Amino acid sequence: MKEEFNYLEVIKKDESKRFELTIDGHIAFIDFTQRGTDVIKLIHTEVPEELGGRGIAAVLVEKTLQYLEKNKFTLYPICPYVFAYIKKHPEWKRIVNENFKGFEE
Repeated sequence: MKEEFNYLEVIKKDESKRFELTIDGHIAFIDFTQRGTDVIKLIHTEVPEELGGRGIAAVLVEKTLQYLEKNKFTLYPICPYVFAYIKKHPEWKRIVNENFKGFEE
């Protein structure tokens, strides 16, 4: 992750079912659903056009995965971008829910 983004914090917004990252007054987000107290499905990642080309989607995913791990969630990476990110960074498979079989196909 670029050093300039280290200070940013992802916020879990339960009311809107989003993980949000605010940069330069713009909000990048990942939509999620939650099952019980420990399973999160990441559904869709979106970065405003104004933030495009800066690697913000990767920063958002990385910080969201860090949040999930810190808070002891397991993950279903439904979002194609999140799925691809984990394929590229397989160390994050450690937080993928054991019932998610997408990486085996």
